[in-house]
Amino acid sequence: MNFMPQSQTTVDPIKLEKLAEVAVRVGLQLQTGQDLVITAPVVALPLVRLITKHAYMAGAGLVTAFYSDEESTLARYRYGNDQSFDRASDWLYDGMAKAYARGTARLAVSGDNPMLLSEQDPAKVGRANRANSAAYKPALEKISNFDINWNIVSYPNPSWAALVFPDDPEAIAVAKLAKAIFAASRVDVEDPIAAWAEHNANLAKRSSWLNGERFASLHFTGPGTDLRVGLADGHEWHGGSSTAKNGVTCNPNIPTEEVFTTPHALRVEGHVSSTKPLSHQGTLIDNIRVHFEGGRIVEAKASRGEEVLNKVLDTDEGARRLGEVALVPHSSPISASGILFYNTLFDENASCHIALGQCYSKCFVNGASLTQEQIKAQGGNSSLIHIDWMIGSGQVDIDGVRPDGSSVPVMRQGEWT
Repeated sequence: MNFMPQSQTTVDPIKLEKLAEVAVRVGLQLQTGQDLVITAPVVALPLVRLITKHAYMAGAGLVTAFYSDEESTLARYRYGNDQSFDRASDWLYDGMAKAYARGTARLAVSGDNPMLLSEQDPAKVGRANRANSAAYKPALEKISNFDINWNIVSYPNPSWAALVFPDDPEAIAVAKLAKAIFAASRVDVEDPIAAWAEHNANLAKRSSWLNGERFASLHFTGPGTDLRVGLADGHEWHGGSSTAKNGVTCNPNIPTEEVFTTPHALRVEGHVSSTKPLSHQGTLIDNIRVHFEGGRIVEAKASRGEEVLNKVLDTDEGARRLGEVALVPHSSPISASGILFYNTLFDENASCHIALGQCYSKCFVNGASLTQEQIKAQGGNSSLIHIDWMIGSGQVDIDGVRPDGSSVPVMRQGEWT
């Protein structure tokens, strides 16, 4: 019996095939003989099948997929033993970490309902998240340290589509979300591979300019924001495609509009307000306002989801410090679409953003050769979490501050100068 979700009938099969090809050839640049681990919601099976096909066409060794299911996840919260919320499948994550250590590539298909757990006990959600973060850390480190080539793409899950387009019938909502995903992922053109090559070249020019300036910090100003983000010693800007430690050049995020680097964990001062809601583990956190002293968040408020926000900040010492700062023009295609995706992969590419928690070791000069102790000494942050939230808009200005204190306009009203 062939499994075909009803939503698949509203998703353009030609563009879906192009997305699968881009995921393998651009996102991963999968190598001949290289194994691949895929994680995806079960509803995304049509895309996973196509990715698997193109992976084997590219010469993959072994492709292994793991699926999640929203109803099964909810069953845990409705009927699960209380003690189970302090546990995670560490045996699975240990296996993934071993696979990545042996050179296996990693691909995640995003598409779960961002509000799936919004009606569940936030204490249980927090406990489960902490247990999962701790168990996943050995595998996550292989990804965040860029040991391997990895990629994330998305599929228009009907429950996600209903959140983004709540006034439309399911079929229309799914079709709209699919169209938006394909446009943002640059697969709605005749030659997506060439389109990605041009886009990567433009992002590389931005990164090259920032690396040449060697700013000591960035100064963000705008409504509710006056924030100075010190940059890590020996930081390096990246954007678009990057070369992993295994020598493979890949595009980790599809879509992507950002150039990003590592802040100094101890050198962030001032206050900042979010410009878009953050959807985190089934909770919408809106109108975030935080104050930094000595690099650490000392006060955090939100008009919605404040309890969850503060639980996140208490995950560990590094959760209150920054691991990433990223610049995105307000006119980016995702911002111009006017769609709030409730999905960080998309929403972060509509706005400049910062990330709480773990830094990327690749965002240092010669990062591949640095030890964790050296990264920490240069200002890199360590944490079980890495959570992006948006702080940019058409009303935000950014200046780059040089070591001598002089400043250079980087963005005005959300656009590159």
